[in-house]
Amino acid sequence: MKKRIFTDFDGPIMDVSERYYQVYLYCLEKIRQPEQALITLSKSEFWESKRSQVPEKEIAKLSGFAGDRQAIAFAHLRRATVHTNPYFKCDRLIESAIPALEKAQSAGIDLAVMTMRRRCELEPVLDLYDLRRFFKGDRIFCLDDDYVKTVDTQDKPKLMQRAQATLPAVEQQWMIGDTEADIIAAQTYHVPAIAVLSGIRNQAQLEKYKPNQIFPNLLASVTAILHQ
Repeated sequence: MKKRIFTDFDGPIMDVSERYYQVYLYCLEKIRQPEQALITLSKSEFWESKRSQVPEKEIAKLSGFAGDRQAIAFAHLRRATVHTNPYFKCDRLIESAIPALEKAQSAGIDLAVMTMRRRCELEPVLDLYDLRRFFKGDRIFCLDDDYVKTVDTQDKPKLMQRAQATLPAVEQQWMIGDTEADIIAAQTYHVPAIAVLSGIRNQAQLEKYKPNQIFPNLLASVTAILHQ
């Protein structure tokens, strides 16, 4: 029986928490006024805020920006900076991701990656960590470099639509991801959705979107699929 796993990239495979935290620190420094006293969140405090989907302006206010003007400026700068080249080097491979991909591949599962990264943001990392051995060229679904983004919950289903239209049919398939966009993309095309807790959403946020299952990470997800 031919099976396929679609996996998101950031969250199941890459840990992006340090990139997001470094951008947070940069934005604090850029927006603060001279002599302005701020409260710098620790990395764990900041990341739990992100995972709980605390709004950007609220994170700014928690950090000591009192007025809306600074909070809005902080939010705009963060969004403009977080996906820029200097910060991608902060990302780290999740330790259990390679064993997970190897386990799925050796079991004969067809692997595809589906990500909101642009091609220029994805391909260098695929090469750096030798990840192309898991994902053939036609199994890589990402945004073109000139694609005009809307919101992930609309853009990601378009990638899933393309995948379902172009890939050979399989008897069973799953989507593994760490956000509501992954769950919605899967549900839109009747693909079972597995959410993982190794990324940018916590359990409470993921449960709102009713994935089929929630696991700690990619390895636990693959293990469960193989035991079905």
